[in-house]
Amino acid sequence: MLKFEFWSIFEAVANIIILMILLRIFLFKPVSKMMNERTQSIQKDIDDAEKARQEAEDLRRQYSDTISEAKEEASRIIMKAHDDAETERSNIIQKSHEEADEIVSAASETIENERRRVLQQAQSQIADLAIEAASKIVGANLDDEKNRKLVDEFLSEEGGRQ
Repeated sequence: MLKFEFWSIFEAVANIIILMILLRIFLFKPVSKMMNERTQSIQKDIDDAEKARQEAEDLRRQYSDTISEAKEEASRIIMKAHDDAETERSNIIQKSHEEADEIVSAASETIENERRRVLQQAQSQIADLAIEAASKIVGANLDDEKNRKLVDEFLSEEGGRQ
């Protein structure tokens, strides 16, 4: 059956040791080196991806802040424009009221001047008619200057009573 010989066992152990040394040199070291390189490459890719994710997050935050600031600035500009428009509207209304008051005042003054002119003209015509009527009644033409003064005084007194 089985026979154990020292040299056979020695050869088998020596072959196994040589095989282990050769496997270690030609198989385990390159595979281990390749596994380490692959692990480092994967770790580098993970680190790069994390860095890129962080940069993207920072950019997103910056864009979000920029958009928020732009919206706030737009809101401020709109509010300022609204306030400016309201102020301008108030100024225009005030100016139009002032112009309307000036027009009404000028119209009142013109009406008053026209009324006085018409009144003077009417008084003058009435005085002329009164003098003419008095001249016909009296039959003689009295001093025209004195008559005119007398009629003007009478009309002024009568005009003051109204």
